[in-house]
Amino acid sequence: MNIGELIKVGGFTMIVLLGSSVLSIAIILERLIAYRVKSRIKRKEFMLKVRQELKKSKLIPVTEMCKNTNAPFAQVAYAGLSFFDASEKEISNNMERQIIIETTVLERLTSIIGTIGSVSVYVGLFGTVLGIIRAFHDISANGSGGISVVINGISEALACTAAGLCVAVPAVVAYNYFMKKIDDFIKDMELAASETMDLISAIKK
Repeated sequence: MNIGELIKVGGFTMIVLLGSSVLSIAIILERLIAYRVKSRIKRKEFMLKVRQELKKSKLIPVTEMCKNTNAPFAQVAYAGLSFFDASEKEISNNMERQIIIETTVLERLTSIIGTIGSVSVYVGLFGTVLGIIRAFHDISANGSGGISVVINGISEALACTAAGLCVAVPAVVAYNYFMKKIDDFIKDMELAASETMDLISAIKK
């Protein structure tokens, strides 16, 4: 079946699934690009450079470097270094707040992918049930039809289930992958916060 035939068979349900599929693909591509850009710079190499520059007493250039680096852990380091003259508790609290802010940005739109992945199967089943009801209703109304008519009606109705699975499976896989990437980003941010605090404490001594 082509798309036109699928929509004709599935009706409104197939339109909903088709729209969900387009939305899901668009969000998946957007998130993949965003995570790729944010993960280009490696934390270990970046924090080593920060340590080396701080040893040269170059606090302001290092702070600006962190601010202008498009990586979540760099923004956490900036949050700590920008509070250099504050108490350790204030520095720590500011970095924790920044971790929450960055995590919120990383989680943007992922809930939509998760919802599509979990709901699409049920939307497909709903369309299948409606299709089967319609098939039996038509047979009852016409007063004729054999097993071939029933099988044909059910096969068309099952197209909704197949479409639901085609939408749900990629969405679930993508959602799980995104959650793993976000966990990795959070670990990097927490490690960067710890390293930044150690560097600030060492300089102040």
